[in-house]
Amino acid sequence: MTQELSTLKQWIADAKKIVFFGGAGVSTESGIKDFRSKDGLYSMKFKYPPETMLSHTFYEDHPQEFFEFYRDKLMPMEAKPNPAHYKLAQWEEEGKLLAVITQNVDGLHTMAGSKTVYELHGSYLRNYCERCGKSYSAQFIKDTPGVPHCTCGGVVKPDVVLYEESLDDQVMLKAVKAIGAADVFIIGGTSLTVFPAAGLIRYYQGKKLVLINRDETPYDSKADLVIHEPIGQVFSQL
Repeated sequence: MTQELSTLKQWIADAKKIVFFGGAGVSTESGIKDFRSKDGLYSMKFKYPPETMLSHTFYEDHPQEFFEFYRDKLMPMEAKPNPAHYKLAQWEEEGKLLAVITQNVDGLHTMAGSKTVYELHGSYLRNYCERCGKSYSAQFIKDTPGVPHCTCGGVVKPDVVLYEESLDDQVMLKAVKAIGAADVFIIGGTSLTVFPAAGLIRYYQGKKLVLINRDETPYDSKADLVIHEPIGQVFSQL
């Protein structure tokens, strides 16, 4: 066991208020592609850049193509939680973890048993009619060809935050409050390059900031402990 991992295990053993903030790297070991790595979604070739197809403008102007891409790339219906998801749920059950804050829309933290999950970018599991507000399942979106419509005729939109859309203020406030109360703040599986989510790091004023990521991040120098390993690999040893 490395010294860094030994230190992390001790910090977790002593902790009473852990907060975890995670990104796409938390889900890659569940078979879900991330966005920015060399083999991620953004490195693949499509008719339009993925950033364009995941924008609100594209959703409005090209709904048919938006939903084709969305169903194919952002609905991991067969994905299951991995050791990182289960370990976080365990810590919450033990009373050690205050909250999970995630940039992912796959719902795997909830599936693993976590109760307090702040989904900054929403979830593909939730969908609603833009006209009447009626809720629909992910399976409905997956199984409906073309643009999905409600019984009232309105378009059924996934509850995910697209480019050009704002994050939910209440979710952000709850995330900020949790971070401010944390005695250990663990950030994992994220490049910390997407704002405003990446800016959450500044709300932690404690002395146990942990960064776990396969690659370096712009905030490595600010962390009290840095581990450059896949997060599932690290969490399976905790």
